[in-house]
Amino acid sequence: MATEDLTTPASQCAVPGTPILEIGYTPRLEIVADFLTRDAVRIRPGMPARITDWGGDTPIPVQVRMIEPGGFTKISALGVEEQRVNVICDFTGDSHGMEDGYHVGTRVIVWAGKNVLLVPSSAVFRSSADWAVFTVKDGRARKTIVQIGHRGDVHWELNSGLQLGDHVITHPSADVDDGARVQESP
Repeated sequence: MATEDLTTPASQCAVPGTPILEIGYTPRLEIVADFLTRDAVRIRPGMPARITDWGGDTPIPVQVRMIEPGGFTKISALGVEEQRVNVICDFTGDSHGMEDGYHVGTRVIVWAGKNVLLVPSSAVFRSSADWAVFTVKDGRARKTIVQIGHRGDVHWELNSGLQLGDHVITHPSADVDDGARVQESP
């Protein structure tokens, strides 16, 4: 009677718990984007968002499904510890050929308005407890107190203090003071 060894060599065995197959359903892709916790507190499920820096010419619309309840620490490129939280978004249409593991940028639209007067954030500064800008009138800088509404990265909403068409000084130096002679650049 002949016998045969039916055992598999240890070098060909998977360790228990090792994933051996990953299954993806690309029509149900989701975007997992980490945001600073100070920004994530303004994000709510259902908010519109846009996928940027994905390789195409135009942003792709997505929608926030959930904000994960737990944060985590991540070291920034500058070596700073930052508290972050994952925001999960779903495609609202075509995923444009993206698949699992793609690197993209994500922007959530936390506020939108119509007929909004905006000012560059680089023009706004603190003047005691108020916000102010330097406007240009008759070749002179005039400190003007303004009321700020919503704040974005680049532009801020103005509730009062300026009119459409007013010219402001962006990045005013310490040399600029109320009444200082200035020359507008094109």
